[in-house]
Amino acid sequence: MNIRALVARPWIWGFAAAALVWLMILAISGQGGGQTVSLALSLAPYLVIVGLGQMLVVTAGPGNIDVSVAPIISLAGFVSVLAAFSTGSATVGVLAGVGAGLVIAAISTVAILGLSVPPIIATLAAGLIASSGTLSLANGFSAVPDPGLRSLLNLRPAGIPVLAVAIVVVTVLVIALLRGTTYGRSLIAVGQNRRAAERAGIPVARIIAVTYLASGALAGLTGALLAAYIAPSADLGTRYLLDSVAVVVIGGTLISGGRAVPVGVWGAALFFILLDGLVNLVGWSSAAQNILKGGLVLLVLFLAGGGDRVAGAPSRFRRRPRPAAVTTTTTGENTHG
Repeated sequence: MNIRALVARPWIWGFAAAALVWLMILAISGQGGGQTVSLALSLAPYLVIVGLGQMLVVTAGPGNIDVSVAPIISLAGFVSVLAAFSTGSATVGVLAGVGAGLVIAAISTVAILGLSVPPIIATLAAGLIASSGTLSLANGFSAVPDPGLRSLLNLRPAGIPVLAVAIVVVTVLVIALLRGTTYGRSLIAVGQNRRAAERAGIPVARIIAVTYLASGALAGLTGALLAAYIAPSADLGTRYLLDSVAVVVIGGTLISGGRAVPVGVWGAALFFILLDGLVNLVGWSSAAQNILKGGLVLLVLFLAGGGDRVAGAPSRFRRRPRPAAVTTTTTGENTHG
C-alpha cells in the first residue's frame, strides 16, 4: 500500500500507532497480548463515545469545538447514579445522564446561535454551569452505582467486552448517519463551506444545533456508563476533554471541518488507552509520561499529515521564495519619463 492509499484512509494511522504501542507492551511485559487487548477494549469505548460527539462538532467547521464534554461527563455520572439509585432502574439512570448532557448542550446551543457567542466560549460557560451542578451533587452524595449495570459493563464473553461490541454498532450507525442521511451530508457541506451551504438552502443553524445536542447527549451517555463502571466523582470527565479532541484529530477528522472519520476514533482511542498502559508499566513519572505522550502524538500527527505534502499541498513551513531582484536596463532614456 503506497503513501497515497494511506492518505486516502487516514484512520489507519491510529490503528498503526496502537499496534506499535501494543508490541512495546508485549516486549516489556513478556506476557500474552490477549489480556492487554481485552483491557484496552474495556476502556476505549468510553473515549470513543465522547470522541464521536466531539467529531461531529469538529466536522461542523473552523472554530467548532465542545469544551463542555468533560464537565458534562462528571455531572451526568452523578445524575445517572442518583436517578438509578432513587428509582431502582438502571435504564432511567442512563436516560437521566443523557438528559443532563442535553440540558448543558442546549445552553451552549442557545449561546452560540441565539447570542452569537463563539463556540469555545459558549461551551466553556456551559461547562462551568455543569461543574457547579456537579459540586452541589457531590456534597454528601451517598448513592451507589447500579450493580446490574456494572456487571453488564464488566461482561466479557470470549474476552470481548459487551460494551465494545455495542459501541462498534453505534459507530456503524454514525457512519450511516453521515453517509446516508440529509443531516450527515448537510453537516459535511457546512464544515466545508458554511456560506456556500447557506446559499444552497441548507438550514445551517438547525444542523449546528443538532450537532451540539448530539455531542452533549453522547457525553452524558459516557458519564452515565463511566460512573457505573468506576464510580461518580467530581473529576470523572477531566481527562476526556483533551483526549476527545486528540482522538478526533489523530483519527483523521479534519480539524478545519468538512471531513469526519468515525472509524479513526476507534484506532486513536485504542492508541491512547494502550499508551497509558505502557507508561504505567515502565513506572515513569508524570512528567516523563507527558513527554512520551506528546512525542508520540506529534509523531502520529506528522505521519498523518505527511501525505498532504506528497499530494502537493504546500507546507506551512516551506520557505517562501525571495522576490526576484529588480533589474534595470540602461537604454539611454530617462526612466522617470
